[in-house]
Amino acid sequence: MKKIYWHLPGFSVYFYMNQVMIHLMQAYPDAFREGYAVGSVYGTFPGAIWNGGRAVFGCASHGEMEQIIATYNRFGVPVRFTWTNPLIEEKHLQDTYCNLIMETARGGKNQVLVNSPVLEEYLRKTYPDFAYISSTTKRLTTLEALRGELGRDYALVVLDYDLNHDEAALAALEPEAERIEILVDEICFPKCPKRAEHYRDEGLMQLRFERAKAYPCPNREKRPTFAECKKRPAFIDKDEIASYAERGFVNFKLVGRGLPPELVKESYLYYLPKEEKREFVREKLETDLAKLTGR
Repeated sequence: MKKIYWHLPGFSVYFYMNQVMIHLMQAYPDAFREGYAVGSVYGTFPGAIWNGGRAVFGCASHGEMEQIIATYNRFGVPVRFTWTNPLIEEKHLQDTYCNLIMETARGGKNQVLVNSPVLEEYLRKTYPDFAYISSTTKRLTTLEALRGELGRDYALVVLDYDLNHDEAALAALEPEAERIEILVDEICFPKCPKRAEHYRDEGLMQLRFERAKAYPCPNREKRPTFAECKKRPAFIDKDEIASYAERGFVNFKLVGRGLPPELVKESYLYYLPKEEKREFVREKLETDLAKLTGR
């Protein structure tokens, strides 16, 4: 059976939950579905202006950066930076904080999600030892656009969630399936006409360090849950993963940035453990997390 890689959210905000889950997968392999491994943890350190997708405010010390990156890398898991702010211009490229993050993560083990051409060009030139990945924030919904991305030097291309069940697109992409990453539990509504605009709004908030008023999105009207994710047409059931893997699609991404921790935990427990081991994993996760955080 092919190895299946899961890309987990919030390497910083869910630092403790992620490291516990990675440890459990490595310590109790028989409790998890066969061939499953964590392929990366994605996200940002708070306050980084290159960050896109979801604005994250605050600041991390250099020591915190070193600790978090080193912890994941010791597990053999790359840290993937969401440098996908679509509003980045040349004047933002010399940002001290973002460049410090990249310098700290050098060494050939880590990755970057990209969107802005000007930032991507700078990063590739300045930090060539990272793997570069084409982000779903580009909102590429046509086969022609996806083929264009696959023709470039990207380690992976993240599929737009609206194509998750598009049989014609999936069939056409099979020759490059191992370079496609699929977002399995997107909470956004199908064919959302405001998705790109929402990304720009989040990018502007990040650049201005301005929380501003909430973007007018129906998903913000109530606290999102994993149960809501499961109702979306783009959702991929845990038992469907094997059929995607048989076709060569082996990279799967879970949502979580800016979402409640409970939703993230439930997504991990839904997809990763074997059915009969789910409660064992839940108990171990909650117990070990409590010990780690002192809560």
